[in-house]
Amino acid sequence: MSALLAAAPALPLGEAGKYVAAAFVVFVAVILIYVAIMAAKLQRMSRELAELNAAVEARERGEAARAEQAEARR
Repeated sequence: MSALLAAAPALPLGEAGKYVAAAFVVFVAVILIYVAIMAAKLQRMSRELAELNAAVEARERGEAARAEQAEARR
């Protein structure tokens, strides 16, 4: 194994820099895509939570109104 590594020439620094830069760009792109996906999920969950809260409040108002009507009938 060490003979293979010794026989394989290393890339000159000028050429290796291109590959390092390309790998860094790909890494940053993947991170940005991940963050965008998480932001979209967070927005969707926030919207759904607001809808659920509105439904619960409407239900509580309806129950309170029915309780008031029942008290008024007595």
